[in-house]
Amino acid sequence: MVDSILIRGARLHNLKNLSVAIPKNQLVVLTGLSGSGKSTLGLDLLLKEGQRQYLESLGILPYGYSTPPVESITGLSPAVSLDQYLTHQSPRSTVGTVTRVYTYLRVLYARLGRRPCPACGALSAPPLDPSSFCPDTEEPDGEPAETQPTQSFPCPACGAPVPELSMAAFSFNKPEGACPACTGLGTLLLPNLERLADPRRSLLDGAVEDWDAFHTQYHLSILRAAAAHYAVPLDLALPIQDFSPALHDLFFFGVESPQFSRHFPQTPPPRTVRQGRFEGLATALLRRYAQHIHDPRYLQKLSGLLTIQTCPECEGSRLRPESRAVVLHNETIISLSRLPLSQLAVWLRQLSVHLSPTESQVVAPLLADLQARLEHLLEVGVSYLTLERTSPSLSAGEAQRLRLASLLGSPLTGVLYVFDEPTLGLHPRDTLPLLSLLRRLRDLGNTVLVIEHDPQFIAAADHIIDLGPGAGKHGGQVVVSGPPSKVLSHPTSLTAAYLSHRTAIPVPAHRRETTAAVLTVRGARANNLKNLTVSFPLGLFIAVTGVSGSGKSTLVMDILDRALRPSASPTAPPPGAHLSIEGAEQIQKVITLDSSPLSRDPRSSPATYTDLLSPLRVAFASTPQARRLGLTPRHFSFNLPGGRCEHCQGAGFLPVSMHFLPDVNVLCPACRGRRFTRQVLSVEYNQLNIAQVLEMTVDEALPLFQNLPTVHSRLQALADIGLGYLQLAQPAPTLSGGEAQRLKLAKELKRRPSAHTLYLLDEPTTGLHLADTHRLLRILHRLVDAGSTVIVIEHNLDLIKTADWVIDLGPEGGAAGGQLVAQGTPEQVAQTPGSYTGQALRLLLDKIS
Repeated sequence: MVDSILIRGARLHNLKNLSVAIPKNQLVVLTGLSGSGKSTLGLDLLLKEGQRQYLESLGILPYGYSTPPVESITGLSPAVSLDQYLTHQSPRSTVGTVTRVYTYLRVLYARLGRRPCPACGALSAPPLDPSSFCPDTEEPDGEPAETQPTQSFPCPACGAPVPELSMAAFSFNKPEGACPACTGLGTLLLPNLERLADPRRSLLDGAVEDWDAFHTQYHLSILRAAAAHYAVPLDLALPIQDFSPALHDLFFFGVESPQFSRHFPQTPPPRTVRQGRFEGLATALLRRYAQHIHDPRYLQKLSGLLTIQTCPECEGSRLRPESRAVVLHNETIISLSRLPLSQLAVWLRQLSVHLSPTESQVVAPLLADLQARLEHLLEVGVSYLTLERTSPSLSAGEAQRLRLASLLGSPLTGVLYVFDEPTLGLHPRDTLPLLSLLRRLRDLGNTVLVIEHDPQFIAAADHIIDLGPGAGKHGGQVVVSGPPSKVLSHPTSLTAAYLSHRTAIPVPAHRRETTAAVLTVRGARANNLKNLTVSFPLGLFIAVTGVSGSGKSTLVMDILDRALRPSASPTAPPPGAHLSIEGAEQIQKVITLDSSPLSRDPRSSPATYTDLLSPLRVAFASTPQARRLGLTPRHFSFNLPGGRCEHCQGAGFLPVSMHFLPDVNVLCPACRGRRFTRQVLSVEYNQLNIAQVLEMTVDEALPLFQNLPTVHSRLQALADIGLGYLQLAQPAPTLSGGEAQRLKLAKELKRRPSAHTLYLLDEPTTGLHLADTHRLLRILHRLVDAGSTVIVIEHNLDLIKTADWVIDLGPEGGAAGGQLVAQGTPEQVAQTPGSYTGQALRLLLDKIS
C-alpha cells in the first residue's frame, strides 16, 4: 500500500519542477509566503488532478480538458476541498438550509406540530405516520421528497376538520409555505412616496420633479381620464398630502393595483391609456427597477426612491400565517430559527423528554441525526449563529466551518481533504478545538492537507511543507519538508525563522498617545450588542478584537461604516441600531476595505480593478504597428468586440456543463487561451503582445513599464502591499478574501493619503504569512503617521500587539457577547481578567520579553 502521495516534476503556474511526498493519513500543513505556490499545489494541482482522474474513470472527460503540467502524481486519493469562497449567495439560502437542520425541523413540525383548529382554536397534531419521517429521500432538485398528506384530520375537541400541512408548508422557498406578500424573502422593496412626489406641492406646482412640461401634460391627461372613469374628484391644484384615499392610491399605485382596486371592486379598469389606464408612480418605479436589475448605473439613478422594509405581513419570518401558528413543545418553527444553535440544541434535548412513548419511538432516528448535526456545528465554533442567518451575511470563515461540520458526520475514509485557511475568522482560543476536529478526520483514515499561516496551527501539524523561498517567480520550490522539529530548525526557512522567534514582528517601543479627539458610538443595540457605548481615539491604530460572534463586525461594519458612509444603493441595509455617533465631524473621509469578492465575473482581474488596463491599452494603441493596422484602445480590451476572440468572447476558455457535477472550463480552441485576435496579438510593446503582458505577474511587469508613470505607479502600489506575485489578468473570483482586501488597499494607496481619513479593515491579515503581515503593518502605520485613523477587526496576535489601542468585545459569541470586556493598550488588555484576547496577548508578550 502506498503511504504517500508522490508528486514529481510539477510545473503548474510558478511551481519549478517541484517534487514532494505528502504522507497519507496525517495532518499536513502547506505554508510559505503569500504567492509561494501553496494554493497552486493544493487546490490547482492535487484537487484538479483528482477531479480529472475521477471524470476520466467515468468516461465523461470533456474534449479539451487540460492535463496539469506534471510528470506524475501517484497515490492520489479522491479529493474534497473546503476553500474560502462563499458558494451560497442567494438571500433565500440560510444557515438552516445549508446545514439541512431546518429541513429536519420541517419534518418534525409537519408530523408532530400542534396546529390550531379553525373552528374552536384547540391545538392538535395529525395522526402519526412512521413512513413520513424520512428527510433523506430527495427529489432531483435536491429538496427532500415531501409526501402529500391527507386533506385533513378531525379536531379531537370539536370534530371539525383541521387541514394537514406538508413539509413544503414550512419552507419559505416553496409556494405552499412562503409568505404571499414577500414571497418568502421576509423583506419588501417599497417606493419612498414622499421622494417620488413632494406631498406639500400640487401636481400643477411641480410635485413630481422628474416630470418636465411635456411629461406633466402627458401623465396628467391620463390621470384625468382615469379619475373620470371612476368618478374620483380630481383637483390638480390640491397638494398631494390632501388627496383623498382613492385619489392617493390611484396616483401612486395605478388602476390595476390592489391598493386602488379595493376602492372600486366592481368597476373594471380602463382598457387603454386614452381611456385612463394610469400605471401609477410607485408601480412604474418598481417596473423600471425590475427591468434594470442588472444595470448598476440605472439603479444608481433610482437610489433614494426605494427602501427595504421588513415585510409587515410575516414580520420577517418569511412563512404563511398557518405555518407560523404551528407549535411544538411551546415553540414555533420561527422562534427556533431565531435561537442561537447552542440554545436550539438544548431545546432539542428537552423535546425528547416531552414526547409520548409512541412519538419517541417513531421520531428517534430523525432526532438522533438532527442532534448529531447540531453537535458538529457546536464543535466547529459557530454556536452563536441562528438558522435564519442568511448565507450572504456569513464570513468566509463561518461558511467554511459550516461545511466542515457536514464532513464530521461523514463516514468517508481514504479521502484527501484540502482545507484553505480553516482558522480564517477564528479567535486564538478556538484554534485548538478546530485542530482536534481535523485530527478526528485524520484518525478516520483520511489525509488532511491544510493551507495555513497560523503559527499555533502550523506547530501542531504532523508534517509541514514550506514553499518558497519567495513569492511569484521567486517561489514554487520546497524549502523544507518534514515534522515540525525538522522545519523549525531549518536555517534558511522564513517560516521557521518566525515560528522559532529568530525573526519577529517587533512590539513598538512607544505607542501613540490618545488625545481628546474621539469617535464615540452610543447605545449600540444591533444584533447581539447590549446597549454598548464605546469610544475610538482618533489618530491611532486601533484593533477591535473578541471571539467569533462577539459583535466586532456589527460594531465596526454594520454601525460605524454604514452610518459614516451611507450607501446610495436602494437595497443597501441601513445602519445597525444605535442611539448616536459623536465626533463624526472630525472625519473627512471613510474608506472601508473588507474581504468581500471584487467581482464574481471571471473577466474582472487586478488589471481591470486597479484601472491598470486602460493606460496599457492606450500604450499598445499608440505603437506604429497598431496605428498602421487602424487599431484603437478599444481593440486591446478582451471585454469589447473588435479585438477580442469572438469564439470565447475574450474569456480564453469555454465552459462545459457536466450536468450533476460542477462545470469545467476548457481552453478556447480558436485563441488557445490568449483572448485576442491574431491581428491584435501581432502588435507588440517592449517586444511583448497584450496577451503576454496580461499573463505576467506584477513583479515581472514592473521593470518593463518604468517609462509609463501611470502604469508603473499602480504596479508599484500592488508590489508594496505584497501582491507582486499576482498575475495581471488573474480572474477576480479566484482571489482569496485577503488578496481582494489588499487589492482594494492598493487602489487607495495610489491616491495621496490625507489627514482625517478613517480606514476600516476587516481581518486584513487573512491569507498572509507573518513576513507579509510585517510588510502590511508598515503600510498601515504609515497611514496613521499621515494623520489618519485605522480601525481593524482582527484575531492575529502579531497585529494586535502593534496596535496603539485595543477594544475587546465578548466575553463569548452570540447572546453571551456584545459587551465591552476590555480596552486600552495591548499591555493593559493583557492584564484584564476574563478577556480571552488578553490571555493570548499575555502569553505572546511574555514570550517576547
